Amino acid sequence: MTRTQQNQQLSFLQDKIKLIRSAIFFNLSDSVLKLPTSLVTTLKVDDFGYVWFFVKKPNKNLMDFETEFPVRLDYFKKGVDYFLQIMGKAMVVTDPEEINSVLADAGQGLTLDSDMVVVKVKMLKAEFYEAQARAKSSWFSHALNSVTTWFRSPNSIGPNTYYPVS
Repeated sequence: MTRTQQNQQLSFLQDKIKLIRSAIFFNLSDSVLKLPTSLVTTLKVDDFGYVWFFVKKPNKNLMDFETEFPVRLDYFKKGVDYFLQIMGKAMVVTDPEEINSVLADAGQGLTLDSDMVVVKVKMLKAEFYEAQARAKSSWFSHALNSVTTWFRSPNSIGPNTYYPVS
């Protein structure tokens, strides 16, 4: 994939994430101590393919937790005709300069509360799904659609998959 294609994909994903903003954060690590699944609000998506957000700080010492781990972010918003599923590598941000920089970029006078921690996720794979409007249909129509899906090509339905960074 060329650099131009990567930039186009990243720009597309930035726009889509910016519109939805909220995601469910899933920590996919096998570690015993890990950041819990939670609802997050995206602060920004930078030009290097990182998604930045706050997560509630765990009750235990943050240094006991992994600082890098695999994650999934599910972006969905009622009334929006698409959703995104992003897989990547999360990193807990502890550098004060980096934190201040992302807070300044996010704007709105944001400050870091003592019970929050900043996390950035390097997007490795993003799956974009377009939601299809569901029209009201009879039980017969629903049954007919169910049967015909058995005979469709498996490649006819599915997400658009992006790899925004190499």
